[in-house]
Amino acid sequence: METTKQNGTAKSQEQIKTVQTPEKSFNGAKNPKTHEPAISQNALRVLEKRYLVKGPDGRAIEKPSDLFRRVAKNIAQGDLAYEPQADLTKTEESFYRLMADLRFLPNSPTLMNAGRDLQQLSACFVLPVEDSMESIFETVKQAAIIHKSGGGTGFSFSRLRPKDDVVRTTGGVASGPISFMKVFNHATEAVKQGGTRRGANMGILRVDHPDILDFISCKADTSEVTNFNISVAITDKFMEAYKKGEDYDLISPRSGEPVRKLSAKVVMDKIAQQAWQTGEPGLFFIDPTNRANPTPQIGDMEATNPCGEQPLLPHESCNLGSINLEAHLVEVDGFVRVDWAALEKTVRTSVHFLDNIIDMNNYPIPQIEKITKGNRKIGLGLMGFARMLFKLEIPYNSEKGIDMARTVMGFIHDIARDESTRFAEKRGTYPYWKGSRHEAQGLRLRNSYLTTIAPTGTISMIADTSGGCEPEFSLIWYKNVMDGEHLPYVLSYFIEVAKREGFYSEDLLEKIQNNKGSVQGIDQVPQYWQDVFVTSHGISAESHVRMQAAFQEFSDSAVSKTINLPPEATSESIKEAYLLAFRLGCKGITVYRDGCRPNQVMNVGKSDKGKKAAPVVKAEAPVIKKEKGEEALHTIAPRPRPDLMMGTTTRRRTSCGDLYLTVNRDEDGMPFEAFATMGKAGGCEGSFNEAIGRLISLCMRAGVAPRDIVKQLIGIRCNKPFGIGPDKVLSCSDAIAKIFNQSLEIKVTEERYPPNNGTDGEAENEMETATAVMEEITENQKMAFPCPDCGCELIFAEGCEKCYQCNYSRCY
Repeated sequence: METTKQNGTAKSQEQIKTVQTPEKSFNGAKNPKTHEPAISQNALRVLEKRYLVKGPDGRAIEKPSDLFRRVAKNIAQGDLAYEPQADLTKTEESFYRLMADLRFLPNSPTLMNAGRDLQQLSACFVLPVEDSMESIFETVKQAAIIHKSGGGTGFSFSRLRPKDDVVRTTGGVASGPISFMKVFNHATEAVKQGGTRRGANMGILRVDHPDILDFISCKADTSEVTNFNISVAITDKFMEAYKKGEDYDLISPRSGEPVRKLSAKVVMDKIAQQAWQTGEPGLFFIDPTNRANPTPQIGDMEATNPCGEQPLLPHESCNLGSINLEAHLVEVDGFVRVDWAALEKTVRTSVHFLDNIIDMNNYPIPQIEKITKGNRKIGLGLMGFARMLFKLEIPYNSEKGIDMARTVMGFIHDIARDESTRFAEKRGTYPYWKGSRHEAQGLRLRNSYLTTIAPTGTISMIADTSGGCEPEFSLIWYKNVMDGEHLPYVLSYFIEVAKREGFYSEDLLEKIQNNKGSVQGIDQVPQYWQDVFVTSHGISAESHVRMQAAFQEFSDSAVSKTINLPPEATSESIKEAYLLAFRLGCKGITVYRDGCRPNQVMNVGKSDKGKKAAPVVKAEAPVIKKEKGEEALHTIAPRPRPDLMMGTTTRRRTSCGDLYLTVNRDEDGMPFEAFATMGKAGGCEGSFNEAIGRLISLCMRAGVAPRDIVKQLIGIRCNKPFGIGPDKVLSCSDAIAKIFNQSLEIKVTEERYPPNNGTDGEAENEMETATAVMEEITENQKMAFPCPDCGCELIFAEGCEKCYQCNYSRCY
């Protein structure tokens, strides 16, 4: 009989399953009678910022219970389309409890817009891009409308003729798909989603498009197409050519005929190298996706939503929702198990909820309403999987972990399909069922898609659980609890276990903090618990892919998951992950190598000549020890200023005028001092900025890392912010921090480090050494991918940027 170790004791699965009376539930209800939701302070900040209705003064006039009641009341009215005498009060209460207990939450547009004037409830859209100027700009307009309402859009640019191809109507040449992607990108930048979310896009190009090489590298310049995720649509023919080491055909979208050949290996190498550098492009396996398309008689899948988990037909939309697995655990006599009966009830109510959304939705354009109601796709997913494994004491990267993924997702899929069958009997099959694969299989379903694994960037913060099917990124992080102060925040369940099992100590948290938030390799933590509390950095790429494949088996659409790789991962390991994902039946894959995002794109210690970089010796400020009675008072004396220094001056526009920041470096290329001045002399602004510059200089000369200086200044707000998009500054302090952070990207060039009077070879060696020094500084000290709200580092997971400090998230 299979056994599992719980609380240090081996007990059989049979023992766990036969216990009937739960002692403790992990659901989120605060009061079983009133069902007031148990919302954490961090979740409340998220709700107040993005979801709760605000009054004229910008303050929330809703409570979380009011929000859930508003949404439940509105979505319950969907019953009237099929049952004019329906008991709406009963349906509303079941929907309210579903959300108030934090057992299930719908996608953000539903929480934001249900019961309000906008009433646009879907998160995912795919729009067609046809090969004509009229079609292209009609789609730009439609995308802007969708972004304004809170949705994200996916596009395939594969129908557009390649760059320099003939334009018959004018006799000119085409500008190609990438130029039009930039048009879409600029339009997205100009639209703020409902005042709460910036527009998000997915751009896809088939691997057999003639412009594929340009597309693969179109985000190498990180200032371009910043509002797009990009993926290459990989065909079976391409994968076959790659495996055989052969060339494959590039096909003209205009004629449908081959125009030339490319080496499949060269193209795959370029994809992997670009993904190694920036995390993009991802891969979209288009042929397996279309083989699973439930309604091929209606059209083919060409693109996905921004995070890749929802392949859709052109002009199709989908509404999503996620079940909180952590809220479906019960503890019985010290044993934690899944409450399958409660989970079944949640799945059935969630299917009802999501099906009603289709009828209650206010669709942005008529074409979207037609095909969405024709296929009635819903995307029921999950969150809290990693937290569930912690409490079940199952390592994420184990066979038991993968088996649990299959078990829980298979259960959700089976119950959802059964409930959709029941609804088909009451409400009818989806209109495009006739001629579908479901008809051929003898399945009468209400919804052509039922399950998906979506990113839960913000709703998992509201539920105070882990995101989607991802592992926990860290066991300890920081929260921005007051202006400029970050306090450590620890996974409370880990502390509970550490104290219960006797390995807790006062310095344990510091050890975890210094170990990237992981317990792996910390001797005082028993190996059993090191395995259980594994975090993302401790999981191999192969385990990540296998976990994604396990969820894909029971997802009608696809899985949004990030394959995290360590900094030392190579492009070869990325290609291995690609091949495994394809072989295991995944519909797409996204890899992210730690440190590869825009601010860390340099190859540390590597020169064009292949020579090793010189070691970096970092000067430290002397520590002066003064005796004071019996106590030793330690102070730091700033390093003296060298006679000759070089630096750069950068301008940034602010509401107070043009701000100029000069950053000087010492003889080792290290940031040493800063001077901040305003374009207009004198006044409070000038003296204030001079003071900040002096304090920055003092900190750097005393050995404070530039990264820590940036973290203290970035995100400080005044009542006169300036600019929009990436150029927006919240205050002069924020501008100084952003310039300072940007200045740390600057790579050494011949102009900054002129050759000496020696030979050309000596000058070349000096250049390589200086470049290596700068790269090492950039890698180790510069703020990587700062949060736009608080300036702390963002984590990339589920296709989303997430800030564990202030709860900012942006799901592309």
